Amino acid sequence: MAKQALIVIDIQNDYFPTYAGAKWPLVGMEEASVRAARVVEAARRAGHLVVNVRHEFLSANAPFFLPGSHGAAIHEVALPAEGEPVITKHHTNSFRDTNLKETLDTHGIEEVVIVGAMVHNCIDAATRAAFDYGYAVTVIHDAVATLDIEFGGIRVPATQVHAAWMAELAFGYATLKSTDEYVADHVPAIAA
Repeated sequence: MAKQALIVIDIQNDYFPTYAGAKWPLVGMEEASVRAARVVEAARRAGHLVVNVRHEFLSANAPFFLPGSHGAAIHEVALPAEGEPVITKHHTNSFRDTNLKETLDTHGIEEVVIVGAMVHNCIDAATRAAFDYGYAVTVIHDAVATLDIEFGGIRVPATQVHAAWMAELAFGYATLKSTDEYVADHVPAIAA
């Protein structure tokens, strides 16, 4: 069985509509984060490496995840356990200018599972980069969140953004699973 790591991306306060002062609230973030927490628990119980990634912009003029702010902190639903790596990134891609690949390779990781936010930016970038680095990638499609976007005067609802990106990632970059499927896959590992 290939060694697996769970990468928890950007489950941070500024993305939560229920967080007072949220600077970039996502549609369905609460639901996605609860599912992500279930995935984290299953991964921990199965003995998989859990890597937490948090985004912090370098500029105090950024629209969200301001340097040193409480909004840039990891949300309480996804707090890392003692000893779990926490990687701070300053770009959309979790691998860019970070030690994420080094961390995975040091642990002999061959497969990565991804949960978190935002689907059309950081989840997309990390999935494609992981695939390009040769990892087998799984995205837990109901444990990721996004928001409505607009281009050329056309507003695209978050549900359609999510569906389009999941379809694209499934086409060429990742296996998609639900939280329930992931947890069920890990029941034998938990019982063993």
